[in-house]
Amino acid sequence: MKLLKTLTLSLIVATSLLSSDVFANNYTNGDSVNVMVEASLFFEAYKNKQYEMWTIEKGLNVINAKPDFMPKLEIYKKIDKVISEVYADSNSTDELKTALADTAIYLYNKAIEFDKEDAGYFMLKKAYTLDQWKHVQPEVAIAAYEEGFAADTSFTSEKIYYADQLGTLYKNNSNDDNDYQIKALEMYSKLSDLEPENGRWLGMIESLAGSEEELVGILKQAWYLDKGNSEKAWKYAKLAKKVGDYEAAIEPLEFLISKNPDVINYHNEIARAYQKNGQIDKAVSSYKKLIDLQPDNRDSYFNLALLYKDMDQLSVSRSYLQKAARVSPGWDYPLYIEAGLYESAARSCGFEFEDKLVYLLAQQTYQQVANMGGEHAAAAKERVGALVNSVPTKEDYFFRKKKSGEVIKIEGKCYDWIGKSVTIDF
Repeated sequence: MKLLKTLTLSLIVATSLLSSDVFANNYTNGDSVNVMVEASLFFEAYKNKQYEMWTIEKGLNVINAKPDFMPKLEIYKKIDKVISEVYADSNSTDELKTALADTAIYLYNKAIEFDKEDAGYFMLKKAYTLDQWKHVQPEVAIAAYEEGFAADTSFTSEKIYYADQLGTLYKNNSNDDNDYQIKALEMYSKLSDLEPENGRWLGMIESLAGSEEELVGILKQAWYLDKGNSEKAWKYAKLAKKVGDYEAAIEPLEFLISKNPDVINYHNEIARAYQKNGQIDKAVSSYKKLIDLQPDNRDSYFNLALLYKDMDQLSVSRSYLQKAARVSPGWDYPLYIEAGLYESAARSCGFEFEDKLVYLLAQQTYQQVANMGGEHAAAAKERVGALVNSVPTKEDYFFRKKKSGEVIKIEGKCYDWIGKSVTIDF
């Protein structure tokens, strides 16, 4: 690199003075022309990719004279870029790299003070330099990374890289006397949420926990140690549900609802958890709460209908199916399930003429679904054909003196909830 060897010593000397009043005050009483000249020289060199120590010196002259110099020009980031390029150059000696690391730390401290908008970014750059360039004790590097992430919780692609660095530090320095294992799991769980297609994050989680079931226990412990933390409760609940431990998911979900009673997703999750855990009454209450919170959500009516169907409360089930259909006109699934209610009722009662009429009602309802041409049209058409031998025959009608086009009311001890009629068509 041009001028590298001849300027190495001058940079080391300058670096040693960076923290002193002599270097910092070079231009404190100087005129603006000097600052602008130095700035012009720096930006011209930067534009031409003149990544040399001379360029670094010019940039430092500017920020020492005027630390808040033209924020839109991002001089701190540009000086940082030059430092990184010189550091990465194959001709850079260990002595030079040590000086560059100290220079970078000086730059970041100044940027944190005067470039408030990007302070979190420079905190993370400082942490990385302490970790990878200066090789400080892990606890020092971890504290620096944590400070940076606390200052800015957003995640860019570059911050994901630093998060991985911190996660690795946690993992490599975990022991029984600290909580680094939990922190590492939390970090990689967050990264997995941000980049679900990135197998590295899941691999790190598995290496830390051994299995997802073990991870559930670790996340539970993390939440129990910080019981008021909603984010930890949510992570614990989500993973418990993912591994099928619905019983475990209930406690954190109940906590989350107590803290945020109007969050739709929490009620959805706990209703499902209650249902899977056999707590049907609580599941019903949860779905009803969802209907109160979101009366236009068809899924809550539909899920409630399925619950009542499983409880053999067919009339109540049908009423919620019909409400779901009213909320979402044209949705064929509620009518498809309603047809199934009639079919199930007939199958469980007998095979007399009254039962055959209910099969006919089921068949005609399936036909309505088929005519809608929706997602379940093909399945409904198949059920129409499957019930051909279950509906009344012409002989059944003839024996009872029934004619085509006649309307017959559904009656019988099993069917008092139906309250419908069928039209004979043969």
